[in-house]
Amino acid sequence: MQTTSKPKKKKELGSAKVHLVSGDRNTITVRAHVCLTTIRQLIETKMIPCIGVHRSLACLHRAVGGVRWKSSFRPAPLLTAAPARALVDEPISIKGRFLPPHSPVTVCTQMHSDDGDLWEAFAHYNTNSDGTVNLTRDHSVGGSYLGCEPMGLFWGLQPAPGSREGLRLRKKNVETPYIVLMSLLEGHVSPSERQSTKLAAVTTERWYMAPGVQRKEIRQDGVVGTLFLPPGPGPFPAMLDMWGMGGGLVEYRSALFASRGYASLSLAYFNHKDLPGPQSRINVGDPYFKSAFHLLQDHRQVFADKVGIIGLSFGGYITLRMAIQIGVKPSCLICINSPLGSAIMHSDVGGEIIESNQKYWTYDDQGYVSFRDISLPTNFNPESILKLEHLACPLMYIVGEDDLSASSMETADMIEETLKAVGKSHLFTRVSYPDAGHLIEPPYTPNARVSLWSVKPKKMFTLWGGHPAPHAVAQEDAWKKVLDFMETNLRG
Repeated sequence: MQTTSKPKKKKELGSAKVHLVSGDRNTITVRAHVCLTTIRQLIETKMIPCIGVHRSLACLHRAVGGVRWKSSFRPAPLLTAAPARALVDEPISIKGRFLPPHSPVTVCTQMHSDDGDLWEAFAHYNTNSDGTVNLTRDHSVGGSYLGCEPMGLFWGLQPAPGSREGLRLRKKNVETPYIVLMSLLEGHVSPSERQSTKLAAVTTERWYMAPGVQRKEIRQDGVVGTLFLPPGPGPFPAMLDMWGMGGGLVEYRSALFASRGYASLSLAYFNHKDLPGPQSRINVGDPYFKSAFHLLQDHRQVFADKVGIIGLSFGGYITLRMAIQIGVKPSCLICINSPLGSAIMHSDVGGEIIESNQKYWTYDDQGYVSFRDISLPTNFNPESILKLEHLACPLMYIVGEDDLSASSMETADMIEETLKAVGKSHLFTRVSYPDAGHLIEPPYTPNARVSLWSVKPKKMFTLWGGHPAPHAVAQEDAWKKVLDFMETNLRG
């Protein structure tokens, strides 16, 4: 009687499953060691029926369509950020996979500013039953923010522990991206904890300039600025872009406008080496701003009748002044937390930026200064307040209700009442945000509630206001409304 040898016990063959699919689509499941030798032995002893394959696994792969492994081993943890390269106003999807279910993990971001300072944010999550974490769906339970905040790891960035005091994140070189390292860490930890285990990492790029956008320095007719042009021949609608008392030449908002299809001229008007000195004074007047507007309007790639102006803080005052007093004719205006008057610019040539009269300055417990009361309409000489009844184009006014640097709510009230009284309410759009501060900028960028204002004659820090999460909401919503307002008035 012929005996038939029996297969060895399971424990001798290992625990991983090998599925081989034959030409007749029958599937044979065999317990085997996960090694090439065992597979060859099984074929040779005909424990796996011969299906016309050579003994090399390369031929086996061609004949049976490959080997599919079902393993009890989990793949290595994976962190993804999509798209990996995007404009700063674009949200990205951040996901972690192949993690233990119902386990604590930390997702963190780290990046260096153009000045070399390290900024970071982190959030604590608990993985789901399938071993995943998805920032568009899941809630942070600790760290830089709480709740479901898909972009919290960007707007929640803060200077790393031990950094210089009073930092504010501002892009200086818009031709390079912010390079952000995102890491997935084991447990609920902070990035500064050196003992934390890094499970996975990915790098993302955040750009202000889209591919094809042109950047051109302007030094023409005394005008100092930078012109950004969208890809293509144009002509394009355009924006004249002005910032506030920080001075210098700030380009990142203009670069982003050009990335959205608008020619944009970022204008310097004081505290710049190419402007008349001294840099502590505004040494240009109304003719300078008029020249800048016409320079943009007359550009061969700009629609002459579709030019708007945007300004933050004191730049918003100049924005209004240009439309009301200087004699240019913009298609629309956007003012962000701007005053209606000025103690330093009542003639063509202005005055000192840091006013000698400090009776309206207020200080908090740490000695940080607030300039809010300086811009109260009741504290201006009535003759210095702009004559709003002369406004002839649509105006959007954006208010941060926690503004500690300007009296934005009172200013918005006065604009609204004045325009209503002269039958021009239809020109006014007011957008107001509770708990947002003075520096309402493009979305997903961190807010500075306080920052270094000056170092001479003494170091001084100024208060801007705003609380992180509601300020982030304000920036995201305001940017959408700004682009919609521009679309209506410059493209419509």
